[in-house]
Amino acid sequence: MPALANITIKKNDGTTDIVYTGIAPASGTNPAVWKSATVGSSPSHQPELRLTARDSKNGGHRSLRSTFMYPQIATNTTTSVTSVVEKAFANSDWDIPKTMTAADINEMVSQYANLLASTLIKDCVKSGYAAT
Repeated sequence: MPALANITIKKNDGTTDIVYTGIAPASGTNPAVWKSATVGSSPSHQPELRLTARDSKNGGHRSLRSTFMYPQIATNTTTSVTSVVEKAFANSDWDIPKTMTAADINEMVSQYANLLASTLIKDCVKSGYAAT
């Protein structure tokens, strides 16, 4: 099992790094949690990634679920209070057979993660439309 660690990724500009800090390791049914602690002035203002893993009901697969929440924050010009006005969500479910070879699992995971990180898929999601 991988140990909880910080995750550094590129922001939308493709140049600037942003760090997601490991906040809580997975335990029992509780997910591992990462937050971008450099965003906002309150924990509720921070983007958050959660990842859970468990055996499937029949025990033949490992099931993983990731959820990502990205808040939009705004400051009220009258009160100067900053608050969350909207939240965007994404999730992904992974179902990996325990009998699949490590090489095939590695290839599946790398290809899927790289597809999600591809320019075309990112542009589709940013626009809200699938490629036509």
